Amino acid sequence: MALDRRGFFKTVGATGLLAAGEVTSETAAQAAPLTEKEKLDRIASNTWPIRHIFKGWPNVRPNKDGSQSVALVNNPLAESMKKKYGQITMLDFPQFTKDHFPGVTHMDLFSGLFGDNPDDSQFVEQTGIFDGKPRTSREFDPSSAAGRKWLDRMAAKMAATGTTCQHISNNAPLDLCELDPKLRKAGVEVAKKWIAGVAILGAKSMRVNSGGPRIAPPAIPDPASGYPKNDLLAKYITACIESFKEMAEFGGKYGVRVTLENHWGLTANPINIRAIIDGVNHPYCEASPDFCNWEHEYLMYNALKDLAPYAHTNVHAKYWDRWGDNNDIQRSTRIMLASGFRGTFALEYETGPWDGVEGAQYIMKEVLAGLSTPV
Repeated sequence: MALDRRGFFKTVGATGLLAAGEVTSETAAQAAPLTEKEKLDRIASNTWPIRHIFKGWPNVRPNKDGSQSVALVNNPLAESMKKKYGQITMLDFPQFTKDHFPGVTHMDLFSGLFGDNPDDSQFVEQTGIFDGKPRTSREFDPSSAAGRKWLDRMAAKMAATGTTCQHISNNAPLDLCELDPKLRKAGVEVAKKWIAGVAILGAKSMRVNSGGPRIAPPAIPDPASGYPKNDLLAKYITACIESFKEMAEFGGKYGVRVTLENHWGLTANPINIRAIIDGVNHPYCEASPDFCNWEHEYLMYNALKDLAPYAHTNVHAKYWDRWGDNNDIQRSTRIMLASGFRGTFALEYETGPWDGVEGAQYIMKEVLAGLSTPV
C-alpha cells in the first residue's frame, strides 16, 4: 500500500517525528494566525547565498593535469561582499544568522562549506560521474576523526547561540542513480557517512542529488508502435529508488530524512521526483522543493503544487532573476501552506539586484508576508 504522506506526518505528531513547526491538528493551525515568533520559527537562514565570503571557497584542488576539479563561480559581488561582511567559516555562521536575520534560529547548511580548510585530515578526494565523465572533488569527510571533532565544535557553537540545523544541502554523495551497481553503492555509502555525521548537529533532513546525466535522456520512438518511449530514463529512476530506499532506512535510525530537490537530470521533472518518492515509500524520504529550479516558466507554480504534498521538513524559498518578474515568493509560500506544509522556508537567494545577504533578507520579508496572509 502506498504511503499516505500527509496523513502519516499528521498521525505521528505525538512521537516528535514531524518537521519544525508541525502540529497534530493541521486544520487548527491553518485557521489560527501565526504570531511573529511562530512565523520566524518557519524561517531558516542559508549558507549558499553567502558562500563567497567563506574562507577557502570554492573548496577545490586542481586535477593532476592542472585543470580544476569543480568549475569556479565567477561572481562580481564576491569581493564587495567580503569587504562589507568580512570572511567567515561555517563555525561563524550560527552567530552570523543571529546578527543578520534577527529572530531566526533554524539553518540550512551547504556541504561544500563544512570543515576547516587548512586541515587536510578533514577532507577526502572522491571521483564520480558528472554528465558522463569522471570528476574529482574535495569533500568534507564526516566519518574521519578530525571531521567528527569539527562536527562537535559546530554543535557546540549552535548550542551557544541557540541555533539549530534544520537541513543539509549536500552535494557530496554522487552517482545515486548510476546503472553501474558499484558506483551507485559507493554513493550510498558516502550518504550514510553524512547522515551519521550530521545527526551530531541534529539535522532534520539532508538533500542528496540523484546523479546521472545532467540532462535527462529524452524519449525515442518505440520501434514496435512508434509511440514515444523512454526505457533508459526508467532504468535511472529504478536505480535511484533503490539508493533512496537504502538511505531512507539508514536515515530513519538517525532521525535524518533524505530529500530530493528539483535540480538537474532526473529531478528537473517534478513527476520523476514523485515517482521516486512513491517508489521508496518510506517516511524518511521526501521532497525539498526549490521555488526557482525549473526548466520553463509554466513549471514555476504548477510544478510546486505537484511537489508540495511530498515536502514536510524544508523548502528553498528562492529569488532568481532568471525568471524576471515571474518570481512571486509570497505566492509560492502560500502554495506550500495550502498543501499543509509545516516545515521551514530556507532563504536561498541566487542572483539579482542585491548581494547574498540583502537578497536573503528580501526573501525573508516576502516569506513572512506569505505566512501572514496564507489564503
